[in-house]
Amino acid sequence: MKNVGEAPQEELATGERSTRNRVARSILDHGPSTVAELAGRLGLTQAAVRRHLDALLADDVIAAREQRVYGARTRGRPAKVFALTDCGRDAFDQSYDKLAADALRWISRHSGDEAVMDFARDRLAGQAEAYRSAIEAAAPEDRAEALAKALTSDGYAATARTAPVGEQLCQHHCPVAHVAEQFPQLCEAETEVFSRLLGTHVQRLATIAHGDGVCTTFIPKAPHRPAPQTTDSASASKAGRNPA
Repeated sequence: MKNVGEAPQEELATGERSTRNRVARSILDHGPSTVAELAGRLGLTQAAVRRHLDALLADDVIAAREQRVYGARTRGRPAKVFALTDCGRDAFDQSYDKLAADALRWISRHSGDEAVMDFARDRLAGQAEAYRSAIEAAAPEDRAEALAKALTSDGYAATARTAPVGEQLCQHHCPVAHVAEQFPQLCEAETEVFSRLLGTHVQRLATIAHGDGVCTTFIPKAPHRPAPQTTDSASASKAGRNPA
């Protein structure tokens, strides 16, 4: 990560800049975070975290907002969370965004949007095969977690968590977010790959490319299918309906 903003020499000497980068990196890896969450992850006091957050806010590296609440809202004001801005994400290497966008724009202009989709699918094909072995080696209930680990190894800082009727796969970083903002086919192709790898329909709920803090994909639980009746039980049921 590049150092964000400018720091006076005495700040560099005391390691303040390094700690500030750790705070920003923690938000990148885990998504929008509260002061308490950052303090717990980094082993800092909440006062120290607030000091670094104030500096990152001043540099437009992060922005503060109310925490989203799912389900019944508890009493009191929602906790404030801190998320990376576009400027903050730019501090982490996102190489060749303009070149990639220009290339895709050329493909779209000369061959149409479907050619862009074909490119997006082909680009992910190699990654999908690399992920497949890790997913197939996992138990069915652990496959979302296995996919998250595989994505993390490719720089997506992904996690999997339980949801009320399934699981959510969260990608806290997207190396191609700026390009995907212009070409949503990249996100669509990725969603298709997740569906094939996990063997179920999945639903994209949010994307960094559209301004959300995290790319979130919902993975529903597999429906429970009742076991078919055996011949004996079916015969018994029929006999019950047709007395001799």
